[in-house]
Amino acid sequence: MGFYTSSGPPLILLLSLFAASTIAAEDQPPLPGLPPSEQEATYLALESIDPETAWRSLFPDDLCLAGPHGVVCDLLPDGTLHVTELNFGYLSDFSANPACGPNATLSPVLSSSAASAFPFLRKLFFYNCFTHAKAALPGRELNLPSSLEELVFVQNPSLVGRLSGRIRDLPRLRRLIISSSGISGNIPAEIGKLRSLEQVVLSENRLRGGIPATIGRCRSLKILDLSGNRIGGDLPVEIGRLGELVKLDLSSNLIRGSFPVELGRLQRLEFLDVRHNRLTGGVPTALAEMASMREVYLSGNPMGGRIPEIWEKLGGILGVGMSGLGLVGNIPSTMGVFLENVRYLALDGNFLEGKVPEQFKRLERSAGEINLENNALQGRIPFSAGFVDRLGGKLKLAGNPKLCLGEDLVGHVSAKGSLTYLERCNKTEIPYPVDFRYGSGLSIAKISPWLFVSFSCLLLVFR
Repeated sequence: MGFYTSSGPPLILLLSLFAASTIAAEDQPPLPGLPPSEQEATYLALESIDPETAWRSLFPDDLCLAGPHGVVCDLLPDGTLHVTELNFGYLSDFSANPACGPNATLSPVLSSSAASAFPFLRKLFFYNCFTHAKAALPGRELNLPSSLEELVFVQNPSLVGRLSGRIRDLPRLRRLIISSSGISGNIPAEIGKLRSLEQVVLSENRLRGGIPATIGRCRSLKILDLSGNRIGGDLPVEIGRLGELVKLDLSSNLIRGSFPVELGRLQRLEFLDVRHNRLTGGVPTALAEMASMREVYLSGNPMGGRIPEIWEKLGGILGVGMSGLGLVGNIPSTMGVFLENVRYLALDGNFLEGKVPEQFKRLERSAGEINLENNALQGRIPFSAGFVDRLGGKLKLAGNPKLCLGEDLVGHVSAKGSLTYLERCNKTEIPYPVDFRYGSGLSIAKISPWLFVSFSCLLLVFR
C-alpha cells in the first residue's frame, strides 16, 4: 500500500515523478547564455542612461535570464541567445523600463557602434530620457544594426543632431518615431529607400526644408506625422502613391501652395490634418474621393473660395475643421444632408453669408459641437430647443449679428441662458409652410399670413 496525502495521489508517486523530472532536466542541455560582448554592451547602455545606478551589482547574472524589465532577449533558430530589444525610460508600473537619470547620455554603444554591439537588435526605445544634458544623434557615424525594426525617441527635448542619410542602411525598419526633441535639419531623401516603413512620426521637432518626394516610394506607409516643425515647400504629389496611408498629419508647418489633386488617390486615408500652414487654392476637391475619411482639419490656411460640393461620399466623417480659411458664399445644404455622423463641425472665422441651411437640423442626431462664429450669416437658426439644450456652450453662433431666434426658441433660450446674444426674428424671417393652390395648379408652398390676406383681397376686387 502506498502513502497518500490528505487530498491527493500517493506520496510515493509524487516522489517518483519528481525524481523522473529531475533526471530529465539533467539530460537537457543547459540554456545558452548571453554572449559576454552583449552582456558588457548592455551594461554600458544602462550606465549611460543612468550612471548613478549600480547596474552591475543589481543584476550580476546573465541579463537575459535575470535582467531589468526593458532588456528583452530571444532564442534564435540557431540556438543562440541575443538581446533583441532595449527599452529605456519609465512608462508605468506595467511597463517598468529602466528609468533614465538627469545626466543620461546616448552612449556610442547605442549609436555609432550599435551594429557590432547588438547585431540582432530589433527595437531601440527611449522615453523621456534626454531632458537635461544634451545628447546628440551621430551623423555619418550612425551605425545601427540592419536588423533594427523600430527606432523610437519620445519626449526627449535635449536630443539634438540631424537625421543621417545612413538611415538607408536599415532595410527592415518599420517604425521611425522621433517626437518632441531638438533634432533639426532636413528629412533625408534616403528615407525613400526604407520600403518596409509603416510609421514615420517626426512631430514637434525643429526640422526644416521640404518633404522629400522620395517618401512616395514607401508604399507600406500607414502613418505619416510631420506636425509641429518648420517644414516648407509644396506638398509633393508623390504622397498620392501611398495607397496604404491611414493618417496624414502635416499641421503647424510652413507648407505652401495648393493641395494636389493626386492626393485624392488616398482611398484608405481616415485622418487628414494640415492646419496652420500656408496652403492656398480653396478647399481641396480631392477630398470628394476619400470615402474612408473620418476626420479632416484644414483650419488656419489662406485657402479662400467657396465651400465646394464634395460631401456625397463623405458620410462617415466625424470631424470637420475649416476655421479661418477665408471662405465666402453660402454654406452648402449638402453638408447637412450627407454629414449624418459628424460630431464636430467648425466653420468659424470666415466670410460665409446667407442662412444656416434648414438641412443642418439633421446634424442634431450626432453633433456634439458646431461652431459658426464670426461670419456674416443671417436668418433664423434651424435647431430645436432640445438640441440647443444638449450642446449648451458648444453651439457657437456669436459674431453673426443678423442671425436670429424663431418663436419656438425665444422663451426657451431666455429661460436657459444660452444663445441670449441672438435677437428674436422678425415675422417675415420665419417660414410658414402653407399648401395653397388656386386655379390651374398654382401652388404657393411658403407664404406669410399678411401676404395671404393681401392676395385674398386682390382676388375679391377682381371677381
